[in-house]
Amino acid sequence: MKDNFHILENKLKIKYKNKALLKKAFTHKSFDLINNNEKLEFLGDRVIGLVLSKKLYEIYPNDSEGVLDKKFANLVNRKTCSSIAWNLGLNKFIILGDTHKKILIKDEKILSDICESLIGSIYIDKGFDFVEKFILKIWDKNIKNSINTVVDSKTKLQEYSLKVYKKLPIYFVEKKSGPQHNPIFKVSVKVTEHKKIPGSGTSIKIAQQNAAQNFFKINKNIKHS
Repeated sequence: MKDNFHILENKLKIKYKNKALLKKAFTHKSFDLINNNEKLEFLGDRVIGLVLSKKLYEIYPNDSEGVLDKKFANLVNRKTCSSIAWNLGLNKFIILGDTHKKILIKDEKILSDICESLIGSIYIDKGFDFVEKFILKIWDKNIKNSINTVVDSKTKLQEYSLKVYKKLPIYFVEKKSGPQHNPIFKVSVKVTEHKKIPGSGTSIKIAQQNAAQNFFKINKNIKHS
């Protein structure tokens, strides 16, 4: 099955001029340490990034850089790329060494890498216009769902502080209490001329988020994305 790449070409509606390039895109390093898909993966990652960042720029002209960055991260992370690879059935064509068994949906690293190397090979074989249309097609559902991306309070506060004061907010860990297995952290955040705002949570990150959220609750007059 793995060598029957004409089946994959039919499925993807792509006819490669260079069949060897397609095979290389699916050759894992466990099978061949030298002639594998790692460089195609490197290229594909950049092509995907360019196409999707361009698309987000076009469809969300009023979003801030921070909001666009959050949406972009959700589109290109390992989970999203591996899910796309799995839905396309790419796992059935991966050429693996004897040390690897059948690829499962939980093998996100391998699946994500295959998605990227496929894109890299399409770019080389078919050019940018073709690969752009292909990426936008297979990412269509994810792009549509990107409108629901929520930007967390810590990111919003960072954007506000940089925009107004050209400085990042400063977070202070004020106190840690409770048992070792279930601690409570109290932190505070300071934004230039504003007073310190407290927050608490079961981890430092959660406490920081709550402090940032409290900052906007207290300073209701501040506009943010």
